[in-house]
Order: sequence, then C-alpha cells, then structure tokens
Amino acid sequence: YRWRKEYGGMRIDQARRMQDLEAENVRLKKLVADLSLDKMILVEASEVVF
Repeated sequence: YRWRKEYGGMRIDQARRMQDLEAENVRLKKLVADLSLDKMILVEASEVVF
C-alpha cells in the first residue's frame, strides 16, 4: 500500500524514474556530507600548521 500511496498517480515509467532520482539524491547527499567533512578537516589542519 505504501508504494501505491507514494506512486499511485504515476505511470510505471514515471514511478521508476522517480525511484531512480530518489536513490541518486540519497547518494549525492552522502557525497556532499563526506566532502564537507573532508573540507572541515583540511581547514582545521591548515589553521594548526600556520
């Protein structure tokens, strides 16, 4: 029922595209979080050196 509630008004190809985009969005959010953490670490390390 959850799938129908979420994707009920869409055609099958639209629902699949939506699922693909949601998965890509999760992947990109994780990537941004990792890169932001890396940047913070580098900024802190550069402040200590100088």
